[in-house]
Amino acid sequence: MTGCCSCLNAFRSRKSAEPTPEPPAEPIPDPVPVVATGINIMPSKGVHVFTYIAVPGVAIEVSVPGQTIKVDRLHEFWNSTMEVESRAITSFFDKTGRFTFKVFRNGALLTEQWVNVNAITGNASGGTMDTIARTPSIFPSGDLIISYGLYEAGNNGVLPNRHQCYVTVTPNHAGWMGRVAPPGSDAENRPFTRLVLPSPHDVGMNSMQSSEAVLRKLGGAIVATMIHDDALLSQITNAVSGPAIGLIAPNIIASLAVTQKDPLDAMLQLGARYFEYRPAHCHRAIVPSGALPDRLYFQHAAIPGMDYGEFLRGVVAFLVARPTEIAVVQLRWDGVPPECARPSDQEQREYLDEALRAAGGGQLVVGSLEDMHRLSIGQLRRERKRLIVMVMVDSLSTYTDEGNATLNGDSIVAAFPRVLTPENARGKAFINIQCQATATNVPKAVVVSVLEASSTTSCVMATKAICDHKTIPWCRDNVLRTCGRDHMVVMMNDFLDGATADVAVRLSEQRLAL
Repeated sequence: MTGCCSCLNAFRSRKSAEPTPEPPAEPIPDPVPVVATGINIMPSKGVHVFTYIAVPGVAIEVSVPGQTIKVDRLHEFWNSTMEVESRAITSFFDKTGRFTFKVFRNGALLTEQWVNVNAITGNASGGTMDTIARTPSIFPSGDLIISYGLYEAGNNGVLPNRHQCYVTVTPNHAGWMGRVAPPGSDAENRPFTRLVLPSPHDVGMNSMQSSEAVLRKLGGAIVATMIHDDALLSQITNAVSGPAIGLIAPNIIASLAVTQKDPLDAMLQLGARYFEYRPAHCHRAIVPSGALPDRLYFQHAAIPGMDYGEFLRGVVAFLVARPTEIAVVQLRWDGVPPECARPSDQEQREYLDEALRAAGGGQLVVGSLEDMHRLSIGQLRRERKRLIVMVMVDSLSTYTDEGNATLNGDSIVAAFPRVLTPENARGKAFINIQCQATATNVPKAVVVSVLEASSTTSCVMATKAICDHKTIPWCRDNVLRTCGRDHMVVMMNDFLDGATADVAVRLSEQRLAL
């Protein structure tokens, strides 16, 4: 596969010899009560914390009962395991302790987020991080962004057995192209393809709004049609009965298909400038219900996400407000079933024209793949071609079904140097480095995620922080060497975060200086 692959499409295209799941990072079992030689080892639950800071004067403080750690080093991918221990909780009956992170700038508190962790059962509940939807990026001031997320781990022996929490504090990169290539500078005369563009994987799957509208109208039974994958459904139905699947349908979709959690404008301010979008009409079994207007939506298999018109209007409005910035959109239909009607060329044009008119005609001109390859950053700005739209172009992607079917990221990193060679890149439109794991391509992980389906147990989130702290440092240290300077590079990730974007921006600066 050359382009971005949806999680469900990845499962569908798995080879007959299913990959053996990799063990979770640091697979240390959770302590359990043990009596040995008269010594009682008290139960506890681990929390694996990952941080990245790129703003001077910022410190992140993480704590559990009896332990506090402060992190303040710049551009360091720091991680540590903390334990919510029974013996550190004073209550005799309630062994629930609070995991907390705080972000300070020059001593002033910017945010405090927390979740309760039961040291005996391991459950994480209550607090400010008890659902993925409640962890959007925070904008405490105009010049920085705090991105964070929490995965609630079970004790299933497949997915990581510690809760995972990541926190990044990075500059607001709403105008990063204007900073690395200011108008009138030498850098502006460099080819646009020198840039490294941050990218959210499956940008249109950033909420449950469209899917919930369908489920409210048609009920949980429609989830089989939406997933549209017999092999995946077989794995699920072997573990859960049909009626039960209908009852937990929203959580199944959230666990398997939701890959982003920020609004589009937040992703753009984080630094996102490349987007792959799969616009199509809803499945023909859904359209007659009237659950959604018959328009184009991002389709994850047959699971509808963001309205395509809403996406285009958001990108165009952002670009009009920031005249130094340039965005690239590629339309693809990987994994979209034929029952979801694809737009004609005319319909695609109508959606673009609608978005351009809404922003005021003439402020932007749609550029092409040829423009992206031929023109400098400054030329694209002067010709107003700051929205580049491509359709199904041939790129060099690091994604493979086997390599990205990982729970700890090792196979992704191992594949990077094998894929990213001058020979492989020759003739390709650009290079797409896919940092995200596809845990949904590990059958046991899919079943576990469905059985434990809730708003914090997404198997996509389970691997986010573990993989990021391997894939993103690799990109930081190796992109200049392996990708040269002639191909535009994309760094793609699930739940787009500040670290992914900040490393891409810093790489852009370095490539422009070559």
